[in-house]
Amino acid sequence: MSTQDSTHGSTEAHPRFAAALFELGLDVPVRRFPEATRTAAEAAAAIGCDVSEIVKSLIFTADGEPVVVLVDGASRVDVERVREELGAAAVKRADADLVRATTGYAIGGVPPFGHLTRTRVLADRALLTHDVVWAAAGTPHTVFPLPPKDLIAHANATLVDARQR
Repeated sequence: MSTQDSTHGSTEAHPRFAAALFELGLDVPVRRFPEATRTAAEAAAAIGCDVSEIVKSLIFTADGEPVVVLVDGASRVDVERVREELGAAAVKRADADLVRATTGYAIGGVPPFGHLTRTRVLADRALLTHDVVWAAAGTPHTVFPLPPKDLIAHANATLVDARQR
């Protein structure tokens, strides 16, 4: 990873994610923080928004196949609801190695799109209750804002009820 500073927005993002933004024609401000924003609470505090306005990009396996679940930072994923949605026998949280192999990013910096592999993506409906949401831009130190409808569309996500009741 380059240690050079740059003055234009998307270059603050992880290079793979910056390339994904470029390919999608998205010009979004990427904010970098000196402290890591690995958790939704850390990101919300750094941005100055509600924790529910943070998008967590979580990786699970459904019958061994990776799946990305996008949920707001105040919620937990209901694995049983995800299992039912996918018609899978078993859904489990992916380990750090599988997260990196699937997305190309480390836990704490996984963006909602721009992944290494084409993976099924589910987005919880509650994300649509916000005007703007914030998601990781490929590193634990970077985030970007986007209207949730746009974020869900760029992630090619299926809208579902994925959070715990």
